[in-house]
Amino acid sequence: MTRFSTFRLVSALAALAFVVLLAVLGGKAISAQDKYTVQVPNGLAFSEFRGYEDWPVIAISESGGKIAVTVGNPVIIDAYKEGVPGNGKPFPDGAKMAKIHWSPKVQETWPGQPTVPGAQHDVGFMVKDSKRFADSGGWGWAAFDYDAASDRFKPATVASSPPQENDAKCGLGCHTVVQNRDYVFTEYGKR
Repeated sequence: MTRFSTFRLVSALAALAFVVLLAVLGGKAISAQDKYTVQVPNGLAFSEFRGYEDWPVIAISESGGKIAVTVGNPVIIDAYKEGVPGNGKPFPDGAKMAKIHWSPKVQETWPGQPTVPGAQHDVGFMVKDSKRFADSGGWGWAAFDYDAASDRFKPATVASSPPQENDAKCGLGCHTVVQNRDYVFTEYGKR
């Protein structure tokens, strides 16, 4: 084999390896989900809560074997600081909250072995829009299950834990018991 032939063979193999690498990486990029495209049928879209990951904490909780953090946009945080709902006023339109659930895990290497968030389980959203959701107390709800293996969200269903209907009124049934608190369970933790 001549020097030129060897060079062409090495160049061709390098080009082939580069094309294969691009195909693999491109395939992963194409298959990765943009969570902001997911929507509850006839209901809220994940995109209506863009940026929720950076919202301030309203409260933390533990229930049903899951730990959670409830976060809120500036509209709901300001309302809480003004005393809503304890002052008898409703939350204003535009108030949004997200509740992120994780399965707990013990952090064995930390002092005291605290329980911390493990695998994400789901995320739920609430938004106050008294015109859009006039027939559900002025609130719209959505719940999305998370699958860690595929790193994807999908609308929660009646088979989910807890069961969820597939529309923006999915939370009304549960939240009716706190109608006197403008349908909001979560209290703002003192700071």
